[in-house]
Amino acid sequence: MKPKLRLADWRDRLLLQEDLNFLLTNRVPRIALTRFMGWFSRIRHPWVCAASIAVWRLFTDLDLREAQPRRYASLHECFTRELRPGARTVDARPGVLASPCDGIVGETGTVQAGVLLQAKGFPYRIADLFGTAERAAPFEGGCYVTLRLTSSMYHRFHAPHDGRIEHVSYLGGDTWNVNPIALKRVERLFCRNERALIRMRLSAAQGGHPIALVPVAAILVASIRLHFLDVLLHLRWPGPNEMPCDATVAKGQELGWFEHGSTIIVFAPPGFAPAPGLATGQRVRMGQALLHLPAAAQAPGAARDRHAGQNQGVSSPERPPCEPT
Repeated sequence: MKPKLRLADWRDRLLLQEDLNFLLTNRVPRIALTRFMGWFSRIRHPWVCAASIAVWRLFTDLDLREAQPRRYASLHECFTRELRPGARTVDARPGVLASPCDGIVGETGTVQAGVLLQAKGFPYRIADLFGTAERAAPFEGGCYVTLRLTSSMYHRFHAPHDGRIEHVSYLGGDTWNVNPIALKRVERLFCRNERALIRMRLSAAQGGHPIALVPVAAILVASIRLHFLDVLLHLRWPGPNEMPCDATVAKGQELGWFEHGSTIIVFAPPGFAPAPGLATGQRVRMGQALLHLPAAAQAPGAARDRHAGQNQGVSSPERPPCEPT
């Protein structure tokens, strides 16, 4: 007698049917559905909220045990939930660039001749992602890490290091799904979707290196809240699209949130090195070591320092800077 399939097994079988998954999450009126979700998620009614969260649990591994305990008045409040104090530990070492969010590593490697990967066999140009070649120039030959947030994950993102945020560019676009199935089928997907380019610079004590974060929206999520500008970027954003700023931030400080799951791509200039064990498919948590600054990578005893930090549960042999695993 065959064992009965659990609900999770049925869910996984359905979601792993690539053609069906792509059809249901992309061959639909993406922008209309995204706008509808933006409206629906803000309905403040206990029954609507409870039923929505129950349906959400059917299709995801939603776990609210780490969330700040509270009664949610809307689905939006659950999407953008805060965590309990101490639920994440930020690697405080000055030579470490911390992960800005919880996520799954999609691709990681080096920007070569202005090109990087969204998935194997699907390259795109960093200039297209950033909007101009001038903005992309500091990151030629540098590292990038793509972090995908699933819909059930913690949706807030944080500063990867102490520094100053200098400029934000908003680039409107589509809302293709950003899951691995879509990334293998839609060329230049990240360059097509709505996104923000957040440019920051580390403190002079840490070399003043430029860093870039690119939060990318997706279907059902086309709103990105940025606290330091006090704006909510969305599909109907009237502008301005270029927002100079001068905001001092501390490592681990909350920068904003997505209103559903999506993607953040982290860029660092040449000389940075990936944290040991960083690999495609790995789950990372906000605050975990993501990249090492050039000074830390070259200083005496750096290898001991890399393995002594917090949240470092995986180790691997030394690799050249930005070489993907």
